[in-house]
Amino acid sequence: MELVLFASVLALGACVSPYPSYPAPAYPAPYKPYPYAAPEYDLPAKYDFSYEVADSYTGDYKSQYEYRDGDVVKVKGQYSLVEPDGTKRIVEYSDDGYGFNAVVKKTVMLRLPTSQLTQLQLTQLQHTLRTQPQHTPAHPAPAYPRPAYKPY
Repeated sequence: MELVLFASVLALGACVSPYPSYPAPAYPAPYKPYPYAAPEYDLPAKYDFSYEVADSYTGDYKSQYEYRDGDVVKVKGQYSLVEPDGTKRIVEYSDDGYGFNAVVKKTVMLRLPTSQLTQLQLTQLQHTLRTQPQHTPAHPAPAYPRPAYKPY
């Protein structure tokens, strides 16, 4: 009887582990995102804006005008500002679908009111402004081939 008791205690000791047992881990279902649908745009971009700043206290004079008419006219605009040397820089820019094009012009601004100038001085000043040499680039503008890809 002692042998049976000893054998049952030994068998019971072999079945019981000194370490705790835990259930198998349970993981949530994998994430499934909703199918993505790209937004549909009804019309091409069309806008028109302008602004002007004239601050005589700080001497800040500038303006800008820009518009776009869908895919027909990509972007066209103009901005101007008075530089510290008294000249007015006017930049006319556009995007014809092949790149950005800008034409820069400079004009001399009068610091004196025209009422203080005589008719002869005004005529001489107008002649000087008309006969000033315009900047011409040393090299012709580069000509690039049309893009081989098609827009979206």
